[in-house]
Amino acid sequence: AILSYFLAYVDRINVSFAALTMRGDLKISAAAYGFALGTFYWGYFIFEVPSNVILEKVGARLWIARIMITWGLLAGATAWVTGSTSFGVVRFLLGVAEAGFFPGILLYFTYWFPTYHHARIVSGFLIGLPIAVAAGAPVSTALLGLDGLFGFKSWQIMYLAEGIPTLLIGIMTLFVLTDRPEQAKFLTVEEKDWLSAKLAVERQAKESVQKYSMWQGM
Repeated sequence: AILSYFLAYVDRINVSFAALTMRGDLKISAAAYGFALGTFYWGYFIFEVPSNVILEKVGARLWIARIMITWGLLAGATAWVTGSTSFGVVRFLLGVAEAGFFPGILLYFTYWFPTYHHARIVSGFLIGLPIAVAAGAPVSTALLGLDGLFGFKSWQIMYLAEGIPTLLIGIMTLFVLTDRPEQAKFLTVEEKDWLSAKLAVERQAKESVQKYSMWQGM
């Protein structure tokens, strides 16, 4: 989860560094580039709640893997944009693909950890953010120095170098993640029963106060 979050924030950081050469190569103005970057958050915002609803229905393993695989493919596809319009479209689709990732991971934690542990687990997960900020800059600048490698521009190499690991981690998620404690092969029957019962009681207590529809969530 921490590695996935790290890759998500490297994506945010990379586009700023890519602008150093990408804007000139594609003749995109600063305003058009900024607008295209913003379309990512439109897609993310609109589809965030529906994405979590789907995760609840189909399972975290399948849905988080889907998020990462499509996000990796679209991040890599950014290497072939030809101008501000195609860049904006790909960024919007990237936001749609990645929507629900962060809240989806938080939701996934509630399937496994009783309430008492939530703050500690989430704070551990969030350590991916400062790591990405600290490591993203030197990685991005090093990639910019590879201009011309295999015939690619420096910013194209950067997007491909970001997309490929995300795609691979997404595929790995299909084999590593377990949806619920009752499906875990690494727990004993007694452990599964205890954890499932504990989480069910906590969930019933929350839902007895109030349940929200998807529209209320939006």
